[in-house]
Parts: sequence; structure tokens; C-alpha cells
Amino acid sequence: MSENLKEVWERCLHIIRDNVSPQSYQTWFEPIRPVKLEKQVLTIQVPSQFFYEWLEEHYITLLKHTVKKELGPEGRLEYSIIMENSYHAQKPYTIKVPTSEQKAVRNPQVSMPLDLTSEHPIKNPFVIPGLKKVHIESNLNPNYAFDNFIEGDCNRLARSAGYAVAQNPGGTSFNPLLIYGSTGLGKTHLAHAIGIEIKKNFPNKTVLYVPAEKFTTQFVDSIKNNTSSDFVNFYQLIDVLILDDVHILGGKEKTQDVFFHIFNHLHQSGKQIILTSDKPPVDLQGMEQRLLSRFKWGLSADLQVPELETRIAILQKKLYNDGIELPEEVVEYLAYSITTNVRELEGALISLIAQSSLNRKEITLDLARKMIDKFVKNNAREISIEYIQKMVCDYFDMPMDLMKSKSRKREVVQARQIAMYFAKVFTKSSLATIGAHCGGKDHATVLHACKTVNNLMETDKQFRAYVDDLEKKISLH
Repeated sequence: MSENLKEVWERCLHIIRDNVSPQSYQTWFEPIRPVKLEKQVLTIQVPSQFFYEWLEEHYITLLKHTVKKELGPEGRLEYSIIMENSYHAQKPYTIKVPTSEQKAVRNPQVSMPLDLTSEHPIKNPFVIPGLKKVHIESNLNPNYAFDNFIEGDCNRLARSAGYAVAQNPGGTSFNPLLIYGSTGLGKTHLAHAIGIEIKKNFPNKTVLYVPAEKFTTQFVDSIKNNTSSDFVNFYQLIDVLILDDVHILGGKEKTQDVFFHIFNHLHQSGKQIILTSDKPPVDLQGMEQRLLSRFKWGLSADLQVPELETRIAILQKKLYNDGIELPEEVVEYLAYSITTNVRELEGALISLIAQSSLNRKEITLDLARKMIDKFVKNNAREISIEYIQKMVCDYFDMPMDLMKSKSRKREVVQARQIAMYFAKVFTKSSLATIGAHCGGKDHATVLHACKTVNNLMETDKQFRAYVDDLEKKISLH
């Protein structure tokens, strides 16, 4: 190394040291080696592609100003990057990065082919040591197919996007496809369904489903066993990677680092990435910004709480698949009562069938009511607008469709107004949401209904008795 090169780089490091924390300096700048200074171009060698990307992501501005300060306004920086591959000689390749540019143009030709026939085959982290298994298992659950995923307004976007991906994995703009939503709304089911459909359409593609927790455990084991390169190389072989519950990576910096590296390789190779999460990217905690920005490259589709019609359809589908018949009023009661998520809804149905079988009792509405009370005994259940509407309709012996219609008959209008009133009292829903559930009324109509009910309660004893009686029944929910 020439004295001039050493001096220039030392002066650069002196400036950098004053602008970053000691830990960052030790981690990201001490490993750098200056290799060439020609005219006004400084070439530095970094240990890996990932290392280079990190510098470009976080320190490009600092490097740009430092190099220009030392070499003049025409000063430029080039990276010499050592290939990360255990089974090949570590031959550096060079990326020329003009410091006047904010981002380097990545060279898609830098990755070296994996030698699967070498004397040191890549270890499959899913295979127990001692067991020989060449084929990569997909880990997909055949019960979670598109056929038994009920579509509704709550999940139509996510399902449609998932189906499109399954027809052309890696070839749509939905890459990555991130499916998010609360617990029990069908994220895992949909992720498996996409994988199953891809395997059906493209039998030769390698599809892998892995929970983020399992991914993390495998990575930690690879560090302990000094097989990190095998771990990365294995995941780079996958054509369709489905990572479930990606939010679990929050706060795990090293696991995020390795996933970032795998993500980049797969995405740049035109492979499909499918992620699930309990929150949208913007709300994920403890996740590095560079990963979040990549999550936003494709489509983020949410799964919402299923509406009443979808909940009924889910129960009917499950009953049909299991060859069980239930009275329609029981199915509706379950759908009205369990509003939180699909998992609880199916759990309630299973509990009801079990109660009936063990006690040798016929499944009736009365048995369903008793079971529901026990099933949700320890859970503070939020009263839904739909449940209130059902209680009001049952009380006045009125069909739900009639109450939601535009009928101006006195008894229909009063039932509708009472339902709006109790929705305002018992739920946290906005006036607009309540109106939408009551036949598409606006917030002003709901406000008027609440005032009307209050006024009638003060002037009409019979009306007040109706309202008091209904309030007790709804409160017992």
C-alpha cells in the first residue's frame, strides 16, 4: 500500500470517526481496507455485498463529503466487494460508485452460481442431522386451500392478489405480497392457499412455508454451528418463500440483517416473496427501515373482521365439509354472537358440537345460548351493531331485511331508531358506521334517531318500557 493511499484513508477515517458513534465506527469502518488510489478515485475493499449495501443505505452522504474533502470536487469512490460463498474462492469484484450519486446502480451479474454437486452440499436447515433428504419439503398444509377460504368484503383484495400471484409467481407487481391483519382472520390460511396453488400450477418450483420464529431459530443454530453460509445459500435456492408472522423479527437485528440479504437475492432473481404480519408495514415495531421500505415495494393487503354474511358462510362451509347439519337459527346465532375472528367462531362451533355429542343433547338455540355464555365467559365481548339489530328485530318480531329497508311505517322506523340508539350506547362505532349498518343512513339520521328515542322515553311510558326491557336483554350479552 502506498504511503499516499494510507495517508488519504487515515485522514478520511479521522473525519468519519468524528461523525459516527464508536460502535458504528468499529463495526462498519474498521473492517474496510483501502486498495487503490488512482487520480481522484479511491477504491476500498469491503467484506461482503451486504456490507456494501449497508454503507450505501446509511453512510453514503458522509462518505461522499469525506472523499470530496480529501480528493477535491471530482473525487470518487469505488468498492471492491469480496464474494460471500463458502465453496468458491473469495474473489472480489468492483462496483464503481460516483460520490455525486445518492445510490449505486447494482450489478445483477455479481452472484456466483451455487455448486450443488460439490463435495460440501448445502445443508437443509429443516432436515434432522442423520436423515438424508434431497427434496425440499414445502411445509404446506393441504387443508388450507383456496377452495375452503371463504371470500367476503373483508378479504377480497388480499384473496384476489394472492390468486394472481399463484398464477404468475414473481411475475406480478405484487412482490412482495404482504398480508396483514389481527389474529384469527385467515392470514396463515391464505398464505398456505397461495403456496398450494403455485405448486399445482408450477410443480417444478420450490415453494417453502416457514414461520418467522422457525426462521430465527434456524439462523441462531447456524451461527452456533458455524454454518451461516449454508443457511443463506439454502434460502437463496427457494423460488417462492412464504414467511409467516414476519413481525416476530422485530428487534432481532442480526436475523433482520440475514433476511434482508436473502430478500434482496430472491427479489432480484425474480423469485416470489409472501409475508404475513399482524400489522401493516408502517406500524411494525423494531424493524429496520431498509426492510420496511422493501416490504412496501409490492402490495400490502389487509384482512378485516368478517361481516355477518361472511361469518355465516364460513360456518356453513365448515358444517358442509364435516357432513353436519345444524338448524339455521343456531348458525345465525353463532355468527351474531362471535364477531372477533374466524378462529373463535370455528372454536365455538366445535365446542357446541362437542357439548351436544358428549351430553347426548340435540343442538338447539337454547343449548347454543348456554354454550356461548360459557365459551366467552372469561372474555370481555364487545357488543356488535349486528347483535343489537338482531335483538331488536327478535323483540319486535320483525325481519332484519325489513328493518334495514327504506320503509317509513311507524313500527319499522321506531325499531330502526332504537337499534341506532343502542348501537350508540353499547358500541364505540362512529355515527357514520352505525348508519351504514342500518340501511345506509348518514350520521345526521343516526343523531336524529338518538334524540327521538330520548324524547319518546320521556313522554311515552310504553315506549320507555320497550327500551328498558331491551337494554336488559342486550346487557346480558
